[in-house]
Amino acid sequence: MTQFVVLLRGINVGGHNKLPMMDLREALEALGYESVQTYIQSGNVVLSADVQPDCAAISKVIEKRFGFAPRVFAISAERFRAVADANPYEEEVAEPKHLHIWFLLGPAAPDIDAMHACKGPTEHFTLTADALYLHAPDGIGRSKFAAAAEGLLGVEATVRNLNTVSKLLAMLA
Repeated sequence: MTQFVVLLRGINVGGHNKLPMMDLREALEALGYESVQTYIQSGNVVLSADVQPDCAAISKVIEKRFGFAPRVFAISAERFRAVADANPYEEEVAEPKHLHIWFLLGPAAPDIDAMHACKGPTEHFTLTADALYLHAPDGIGRSKFAAAAEGLLGVEATVRNLNTVSKLLAMLA
């Protein structure tokens, strides 16, 4: 069995796409996944499987049961750890909630010039093959860069802050 991190996008946000984590765990176990654990209400899952989780099947089960089909990202524990370990801002981040990591679904086709033009004066970003890292020491709530990041990347992605990434790493241990 291999461990995976499964990240669901856009659930339990602003009262929309409500999905209780206990129901999510049950749905994933019904699909045959083992050792299913969730973290907070925003669709963060650690599970074990013999093969890469079927993201489309997970989304369809949720749609059938809850009436919406979230975008699902399944990342091997090895890749998830590698993305976390590649954090270029580890020394600079005083508050883990100020570092956000976009996990990319595939290769980015970024507009680097637009990314630089969009970032705030205190923001710093690094793009790798697997992730986009944004250190936003003034917070992400009003960040124009954060709001535009996925469009500027040219690939689907889902974002988590360093607090969440650290907790998922602990769950993988």
